[in-house]
Amino acid sequence: MTIDTDYAMNFARVLSEAVPYIRRFAGKTIVIKYGGNAMVDDHLKSGFARDVVLMKLVGINPVVVHGGGPQIGQLLHKIGKQSEFFEGMRVTDSETMDVVEMVLGGLVNKEIVNLIHRHGGNAVGLTGKDGDLIRARKLTITRKSAESPHDEQVDLGQVGEVASIDASVVNLLVRGDFIPVIAPIGVGDDGFSYNINADLVAGKMAEVLGAEKLILLTNTRGLLDADGALLSGLNVVRIGELIADGTIHGGMLPKIRCAVDAVQSGVKSSHIIDGRIEHAVLLELFTDEGIGTLIRS
Repeated sequence: MTIDTDYAMNFARVLSEAVPYIRRFAGKTIVIKYGGNAMVDDHLKSGFARDVVLMKLVGINPVVVHGGGPQIGQLLHKIGKQSEFFEGMRVTDSETMDVVEMVLGGLVNKEIVNLIHRHGGNAVGLTGKDGDLIRARKLTITRKSAESPHDEQVDLGQVGEVASIDASVVNLLVRGDFIPVIAPIGVGDDGFSYNINADLVAGKMAEVLGAEKLILLTNTRGLLDADGALLSGLNVVRIGELIADGTIHGGMLPKIRCAVDAVQSGVKSSHIIDGRIEHAVLLELFTDEGIGTLIRS
């Protein structure tokens, strides 16, 4: 058998570089928002499952919060229901909410759990309704009205925001050496289920758990400047400047605000990384260079 010396040396270098990071993060909780291409490409899905299993094996406690927008859209299309959005948020009537619960709490959640099991880990799937994990309230949106001097309220249906999180069940699973996999569905005081943005749930979950890191997987390299170059390290003050000058805009704004809220609430750092890269989470955690945008307070 011929040994590829270059490959073996590079492999050994990577392992050696990872050791201080493994030591630093052992026993720490890391919340990962799993979404984008990493959730729809079979190769990337399998790689993500292996990565979180490895994290658990070396003593780190990963907690996964997942999205599932494309999968929801596909099922709605199959049943002949048109998807409707307002400022990037899915308008969620009661029929759509049934589909959201079926896809997020059932199909997607259990697929992630099954993949983790296939790669040697132990995972338990939850929605925010399990163990009274996520209490929600209806999200209220206002916009300027062309016909009236008063703001107009937009009804998005059963779209919610996090009112509170009781992480008892998550802590119980972590102590039992399980990997919690959480679908972003909450329940309100009115008894209704609410569809909540997964980035927001991940950020709040990281705050409540006192996580070491919040990692948001996206379909971009991270936060880019006006010339398209990656901004690898930022603090809260610099982010405020980038929002003010328009560098941060559109769909990246909610992610950035979620990441900033987390670090201002005690999470050591937030990371926005490219989920289209295989083993993106491990590259960000265990290498000196990292691959995305790191945000500290």
